[in-house]
Amino acid sequence: MKDYYKTLGVEKTASQDEIKKAFRKMAHQYHPDKTKNDPAAAQKFKEASEAYSVLSDAGKRQQYDTYGSAGPGFNPGAGQGGFGGQGGFGGFDFSQFTQGGFNGQGGIEFDLGDLFGEFFGGQRKPRRGRNITVDVEISFKESIFGVEKEVAVNKERLSVKIPPGIENNQGLRVPGKGEEGPAGKGDLIIRVWVKEHELFRKEGFNLVMELPVKLTTALAGGTVEIDTLDGKLEVKIPAGTSHGEILRVKGKGVPYETQGVWSGSGKRGDLLIVTSVIMPRKLSKEAQKAIEALKAEGL
Repeated sequence: MKDYYKTLGVEKTASQDEIKKAFRKMAHQYHPDKTKNDPAAAQKFKEASEAYSVLSDAGKRQQYDTYGSAGPGFNPGAGQGGFGGQGGFGGFDFSQFTQGGFNGQGGIEFDLGDLFGEFFGGQRKPRRGRNITVDVEISFKESIFGVEKEVAVNKERLSVKIPPGIENNQGLRVPGKGEEGPAGKGDLIIRVWVKEHELFRKEGFNLVMELPVKLTTALAGGTVEIDTLDGKLEVKIPAGTSHGEILRVKGKGVPYETQGVWSGSGKRGDLLIVTSVIMPRKLSKEAQKAIEALKAEGL
């Protein structure tokens, strides 16, 4: 049975990064264009390619670790055709590589232009300019309703719309506003930082706040005026409200989008008010008598 870990010179517990580095080292050393007509080197490269095609793929690696290369239905998808007489790459599937990024399975993260451009004497594909990152701080209210901010980039002032409901440390991309490069400009990344609010916090599309409620109001009910992000609001406290009870005010939460489009109908989440019943530390004689009366009634 083939030992792909031994082929690449790594331990069975090796990380994807260690496997990638090991293959890259062998690719540089044994590639046919560097070793010319050396059959032994060509075979080494073929074996390394086959091993890497398996160990860099999570599914294939798990199957290999379980059954080995001789296991049921095992097909590494590489190295089956060898190099042939043309000095080609045989069955090694290079479709798993992406140019300068990650593939869909968390695989290769280096640019093939760096690795194989050296072998063929080719030129690397022109790159766009670097992205520019700019930090913008906004208030909690601005994060809920959205805001337009002006930022300075490359001696240019840009007006950027920050959408409603944005999260803290979330990034917004403005295409083509980064540094200049051979293949065009990079992008501008707006990193948004949201200040904490002394009263509200966001949970999904809902806003949550705690409301201190007097014991008498919790017992007998009443109306309390509160400050919201929309202004003053009167909230009815039902009689017999318990500590920690949640009162819901519909439509006073975070604006949200429908099917990827910001709704013009003003759809919003809710405001959730968590009651915090205030217990008196000291009672007057009259209050004590009232409490005794309540006790007499079994309350």
